[in-house]
Amino acid sequence: MKRELSAKQIGGAPAASKGHRIMLVDDHPVMRQGLVQLINQEPDLSICGQYEDAATAFAAIPTLNPDLAIIDLSLKGSSGLELVKSSRASFPKLRLLVLSMHDETLYAERVLRAGAAGYIMKEEATENVLAAIRQVLGGGVYLSEKMSAKLMHQWVGTSPRSGGSALERLSDRELEVFGLIGQGKATREIAQHLRLSIKTVESHRAHIKEKLNLKDANELVHTAVRLRGE
Repeated sequence: MKRELSAKQIGGAPAASKGHRIMLVDDHPVMRQGLVQLINQEPDLSICGQYEDAATAFAAIPTLNPDLAIIDLSLKGSSGLELVKSSRASFPKLRLLVLSMHDETLYAERVLRAGAAGYIMKEEATENVLAAIRQVLGGGVYLSEKMSAKLMHQWVGTSPRSGGSALERLSDRELEVFGLIGQGKATREIAQHLRLSIKTVESHRAHIKEKLNLKDANELVHTAVRLRGE
């Protein structure tokens, strides 16, 4: 196992000599490569490992002993949100930052509740990504100004419920299934991707239709595809 992990680590200066050790978990090789180049050029930051799936990344944490894990929500064979939850429970000192393409208005609050200390979208400028990394490593919480204002208004009870409130009623797993439906995946594909039974996925679909007041499977699919494109 140690030999396998070392083979996945990034070359260059040893992480111990460059300050904070950072682990990447993202299933897009090009995205990982860009982050590696961005982070490794910083004098106080270094990539100590990169992974495309949650299980391998979780197993590597004790060996790599990173200071921060940067996690995407969409991973091979699992959910980044579940990785955040399990990492927080098993390694409470590990700082967690989610970097994802998914809409922050739907996921940022869920990510914070799961145990991460920040959420930033992939469309943000590189200087904002570095700012988020340092903010979280410094013990703070990072959100965009827009998302910070939204959550603040919610917490003080001054923000009216928006049209997105229906989606906010979905559980984490239901929202994940809904997102995969929007990608055009059938029930069997979703079950295989999430390692769930077909019956469980069908149950999630039924709950989603009920919570979103959708009359049938066609309306469920059309709504999921439409919202994914917005």
